[in-house]
Amino acid sequence: MWTLALLPEGSSTPLNPRQAVPQPGRHRRPMTAPKPQKDKSSKRKRVLLTVVIVVVILGILVTAGYFIKVLIDSKYFFCKRSVKFIPLNKACDGNIDCIGGEDESTCVSDFTVNTTFPVRLTTDQFVLQVYSSGSGWRSVCSDDWTEQHTQTACNQLGYTNKPQSTQVRVDTLISSLKTGPFTAVMPGTTTTPIHQATIDSNKCRSGSVVSLTCSDCGHMGNEIRIVGGTSALIKDWPWQVSLQQGGQHTCGGSLVSPRWVVTAAHCFAGTKKELSRWKVVSGQTYMSTLGGSYVDKIILNGNYNPELNDYDIALMRLSSPITVGENRKPVCLPPNMFGIDAGASMVVTGWGYLEENGKVSPSLQKANIPLLNQSICTRPSVYGGFITPRMICAGYLEGKVDACQGDSGGPLVYFSSSRWNLVGVVSWGVGCARENRPGVYCNVEEMLNWIYTVIEKNP
Repeated sequence: MWTLALLPEGSSTPLNPRQAVPQPGRHRRPMTAPKPQKDKSSKRKRVLLTVVIVVVILGILVTAGYFIKVLIDSKYFFCKRSVKFIPLNKACDGNIDCIGGEDESTCVSDFTVNTTFPVRLTTDQFVLQVYSSGSGWRSVCSDDWTEQHTQTACNQLGYTNKPQSTQVRVDTLISSLKTGPFTAVMPGTTTTPIHQATIDSNKCRSGSVVSLTCSDCGHMGNEIRIVGGTSALIKDWPWQVSLQQGGQHTCGGSLVSPRWVVTAAHCFAGTKKELSRWKVVSGQTYMSTLGGSYVDKIILNGNYNPELNDYDIALMRLSSPITVGENRKPVCLPPNMFGIDAGASMVVTGWGYLEENGKVSPSLQKANIPLLNQSICTRPSVYGGFITPRMICAGYLEGKVDACQGDSGGPLVYFSSSRWNLVGVVSWGVGCARENRPGVYCNVEEMLNWIYTVIEKNP
């Protein structure tokens, strides 16, 4: 409210003076009422909600895109140069459907060995032998043997890590090896391939032959699709891998070096021949599709017979080597003439079905099963004439424990000389854990010549 002040008489001050003309630079900012705190909080909530909605929508789109891609990849092959899709069954069918033949360029191949790999280890003493067409197999004497010879020989055998050699007295060898034939390295041949660096000898001057340990393979941790098995940890079976096509577990496999996996040839039947579809997941106890290694070669044994399941073995080469560690470590390839007795306890591992016509196990399984005598496996009441020298049987005639679908290609291992050896590859059987229908495995010992040759020719 305005009030009038009484001024003294004679004052020259006007009663209602004019307002002074504002001078430049003398303006005052008008005062505004402060915004309530509630409005600021509400605005922040709206912004946050908008961000969340955008993130959710993007997540849905990415997820939908991923599954759409998986669906398309499961049905079609994309020709990059001609920018078109073709049915998946036309990829790797022997006919060129894409410009430049890219649909036939990254496919499963096969390889037949017609030669003898010239270096091997034999018996459970891992005696080094070399081969020549004129003299056959000869045990290598420890005469003039050096550490460099050890490195050279192990390099020829593939996976090499901390190679070591020891001397084994001739009189402790099995009877068929005690009398030779023998051979010994020549001076100045430390870097020459071992089979070319030796000269025949009637006996070993040192009285000993060379025994090799080429790697730290086959060692487990601190210490099965498996019907009747128990849960396992990958650190105890670190060579076990999952072979996945289009993100789906298809078969098992075994690391035999940081870059090579042994598995079964029948895993690549039908439309499973295109390499980019495959990944190898290692180091996982629980089934996972995350991570994994890409594959640049899949090589089937050239003698593989899908009707008879004979020579059922394949090798996969990873695009880059895995890092060896507690959960990822190769298993040992067995020596020739390993001499495992019937009834010996084996272990089979995998993520396959837990029962016939069941589902894949979410976690790794293991089972202990005995090796069966070949004469039992070839009984008419068991498998009869379907069993070849490239096959071994393991399990119980009464059933109970067995490998199953999803375990194919996985390892059957045997513990000897303080390490685990890959003696079989899960191959076939009638049903799962049925009476008189034990599991049949590809005999790895019979395939050693092929395995070593393939690895040497594809460094």
